[in-house]
Amino acid sequence: MRLTRYEFQEPSEQSLGLPQPPLELPVPADAPRIELPEPHRLRLEPVDLLALINKRRSLRHPSADPLTLQELSFLLWCTQGVKEVTSRPATLRPVPSAGARHAFETFVMAFRVQELPVGLYRFIAGEHRLTPVDLSPDVGERVILALSNQDGVRASAATFIWVAVRARMYWRYGERGYRYLHLDAGHVCQNLYLAAEAIGAGACAIGAFLDEDTCRVLGVDGVELFPIYAATVGKRKQTA
Repeated sequence: MRLTRYEFQEPSEQSLGLPQPPLELPVPADAPRIELPEPHRLRLEPVDLLALINKRRSLRHPSADPLTLQELSFLLWCTQGVKEVTSRPATLRPVPSAGARHAFETFVMAFRVQELPVGLYRFIAGEHRLTPVDLSPDVGERVILALSNQDGVRASAATFIWVAVRARMYWRYGERGYRYLHLDAGHVCQNLYLAAEAIGAGACAIGAFLDEDTCRVLGVDGVELFPIYAATVGKRKQTA
């Protein structure tokens, strides 16, 4: 924290006129893409914002009910969907981000999502699509173990893992950006909590994960791309 104080800051890459990193990690042209339903077509019961906030609780023991693909699409849009690409260029999304850097990539381990094979996926936010990362039969177990073998992951319908793209934030803010990555992660996860409540589900944030194992299962290097936060999602058990 001390070394991210302004007194230690050097000129940013932006101030030096260096090119801006891409707004999103590239996806090979021949990579499979899975269309997601239009998120705004999900029919939601009217809800009072204060009631929704009061209702919010971390859900550690969800039901065995699956999420629909429409619901997953809604959750992805609420957390990292792209509303607009500005001329800067920058993306405007449903969550705030320092300097509109939006320096995250979303990975989803789908355990029980209708119409979606069990597997690990990456959200292509600019296209509002998914691309498979790993559909191996054991990928779910490897994700569970990487996330500290937590029961909540094993019981979830889907688990979100957010990966920070260092260059996207540091280009503008240098070492100070390290703080902003963690602040931004909180914004994203809070949106997931509220969006999950709106569909009769719940979320539970995860900060306890094994960094190297998580990097390995996601296929990221842990330096330029590193896991910063995760959260489980599942449907709430119906009360009699």
